[in-house]
Amino acid sequence: MNKGMIKHITGWVFILLGLVLLLPILVAVIYKENTWTAFLLTSVISTFIGILCIIRKPKNQTIYAKEGFSIVALSWIIIAVIGALPFLISGEIPGFFNALFESASGFTTTGASVVDNVDALSKCILFWRSFMHWLGGMGVLVFIIAVIPLIGGGQNMHLMRAESPGPMVGKLMPKLRSTPMILYGIYFSMTVLEIIFLLFGGMPLFDAVLNSMATAGTGGFSMTNAGMSAYNTYCQLIISIFMILFGINFNVYFLILGKKIKDVLKNEEVRYYLIILISATIIIALNISSQFKSMGMAFHHALFQVASIMTTTGFSSVDFNLWPELSKTILIILMFIGACAGSTGGGIKVSRFIIVCKDAVNELSMLIHPRRVKVMKMDGKKIEKKTFHNVCAYLFVYMIIFISSLLLISLNNYDFSTNFSAIAATMNNIGPGLNLVGPATSYSFLSDFSKFVLSFDMIAGRLELFPILLLFAPGTWKK
Repeated sequence: MNKGMIKHITGWVFILLGLVLLLPILVAVIYKENTWTAFLLTSVISTFIGILCIIRKPKNQTIYAKEGFSIVALSWIIIAVIGALPFLISGEIPGFFNALFESASGFTTTGASVVDNVDALSKCILFWRSFMHWLGGMGVLVFIIAVIPLIGGGQNMHLMRAESPGPMVGKLMPKLRSTPMILYGIYFSMTVLEIIFLLFGGMPLFDAVLNSMATAGTGGFSMTNAGMSAYNTYCQLIISIFMILFGINFNVYFLILGKKIKDVLKNEEVRYYLIILISATIIIALNISSQFKSMGMAFHHALFQVASIMTTTGFSSVDFNLWPELSKTILIILMFIGACAGSTGGGIKVSRFIIVCKDAVNELSMLIHPRRVKVMKMDGKKIEKKTFHNVCAYLFVYMIIFISSLLLISLNNYDFSTNFSAIAATMNNIGPGLNLVGPATSYSFLSDFSKFVLSFDMIAGRLELFPILLLFAPGTWKK
């Protein structure tokens, strides 16, 4: 284990956090708020620790998969803790576990909150919550690779693979460093485009910027107690469209820019993603039609909630906790399916379900025709056995962590629906669940122990389990 390189790269994470913490200070100055001191103090602490870590560059700059996964896991724990300090120091979110929960929820783009009265938060705290979504959506390490030449060669791929969601990660360009720069270019452009569309709908600039950052990261922190119901139908529709767009694999946008439309049309994951989304919207709209004045409004709110839950954004235009059981059950299923691999969305990912379904069909075919040899393909390319094994291992570990977390928070003695949906909503980085953790409530009533468990689930879910588990494997730290 190259511990020197781990310390060096995590040092840059501290420095990056120190720099981005200056942005909320600017917001505080603009709106004449005195909470800027909390961000300045945190920025100084983070930058100082970072400088201590990078002051001596290690001679051995080689990192392999083990180092890459450990760096990513440690970095996300660091950003969750550092990100919590402004909440804690300012006193706007008192209690360490409350602040840690909010910070972990922000950076992992979960959107679950312990704040009961969002309207009481200062502008700079509101900005920090949404900016955490934006930064965490594409990935903190991916951003660092884009702007800082940490190491040479293809070793950065270990960092990208550990942080990027989905079963398969590859390069968009021959030079690996160009890949995150392209991704962030697309990400930033789409965010700006959403801001412009929301401004046309009459949304105030501050609201448009924060809601766009939350949508881009598929996060879901709202700026008001009313959530998305505070805005008009046009703004809700724009947010629905962009939630769907940010839930699509960003490689697709790169192909579109390269005018490779045939490759885009071959993409099975996007095709099934849209089929599931449209089908769920139609079923739910028909199921909830009696609760709205017109079928058009039923479809509007059904689309918004389906897009919000499937892309794991977590915004809510209405309290879907009051919807019929069929609609709520569909939303729970969508929590697990999630968005596309390579997007800012969470969940298990559509691609994994496609791979598992293809294998199930293949096994059934083998029972009928034992001597038949069938190659499983996705997007016209062969699915490697290693990829399938990784998917199976992921689903098994996912189930173990889910059950373990469910048992741990059941010590609170709340109802099963609350506990189950709380784990589903945090582990899949969604935010709101059902019953006591519904869209109209917060997670503040939970014990500190439960908040710690859910914070772990949020980070584990964002990193797709294995990087965070690797830290606890005895063999990781052996020479």
